[in-house]
Amino acid sequence: MIIALGADHKGLILKEKVKSSLQSEGHQVIDFGTHSDVSVDYSDYAREVALAVSRGEAEAGVLICWTGIGMAISSNKIKGVRSFVANDIFTARLSREHNNTNIICFGGGMIGEDYALEILKVWLSSSFVGGRHRVRLGKISDIEEGK
Repeated sequence: MIIALGADHKGLILKEKVKSSLQSEGHQVIDFGTHSDVSVDYSDYAREVALAVSRGEAEAGVLICWTGIGMAISSNKIKGVRSFVANDIFTARLSREHNNTNIICFGGGMIGEDYALEILKVWLSSSFVGGRHRVRLGKISDIEEGK
């Protein structure tokens, strides 16, 4: 799977762990940065990852800032993106099964590295179940289109 990855300076450490884990599992990672601990704006990285996912250049995205909240808000502004802040396995699985999320956001200061990697594995291995959830996603798309 091709996965777009991005973080601000507060998510850098977790980003590097995620990148290493994804690559060791055979995923291709497009790393949009940041690559240092110099202060940067999370929205710049959220935009790049979200655009890559929206355009189909990546099949999924991972974004990391201090809380994950800024990344989720920013990335959800891009058409076709459904991102969320992941803090536990249950919601990560359901976000994929029911909401067909395509970007997962982590708070580098909120969650332990090992647990984040565990959540990520569950999210990546979960699939959209369709059915009544497809209708609901259609309504979300209508909102996105201003209908």
